[in-house]
Amino acid sequence: MALRHAVLAALLDGELSGYQLAKAFDVGVANFWYAQPQQLYAELTRLEKEGLVAGREVLQESRPNKRLFHVTDAGLVELETFTAASAKPAVVRDDLLVKVQAAEHVDTAALVAQLTERARIAQAKIDLFGTLLRRLRGDRTEEEFLRHGDRIGPYLTCLRGVAFERENRDWCARTITVLEERRQAHVPH
Repeated sequence: MALRHAVLAALLDGELSGYQLAKAFDVGVANFWYAQPQQLYAELTRLEKEGLVAGREVLQESRPNKRLFHVTDAGLVELETFTAASAKPAVVRDDLLVKVQAAEHVDTAALVAQLTERARIAQAKIDLFGTLLRRLRGDRTEEEFLRHGDRIGPYLTCLRGVAFERENRDWCARTITVLEERRQAHVPH
């Protein structure tokens, strides 16, 4: 997947400025695609040149003017083509996993500190995704929303984000326990 497809998918909910797009990535899209704001602005420029998004200038009195972008018909065709292509399996590249791989040869106290921080971040994301899920479904139960809700895609990707972060948090907690128990077992008494 290219950043272009993530941007097009994020714009399906309506017109967004570059700033709003960056915020949308921070909250909802970041659980499956990370991009820095400057990457998003550059991608919007490319997509507009290719006719996959269209932008319009919005005049503001007390602030600088802003541009709002929306997906064009050509952008929808691009998303359709992307969706029809087979998906590649996910690949994990995580520096913390490399560090844990070397656990027998490094300072485990440093690893425990990093695992504790990663677990804290995972819990914060779980909480954020929980808020987003509640906002998306409104006063409906999850099952009602899954059967009849609008824009089910963001809801489903958010559910995946929750599951992913719960697994991260739980793995960190278990790894911390194992490393601390092993350290205690090797401490001279």
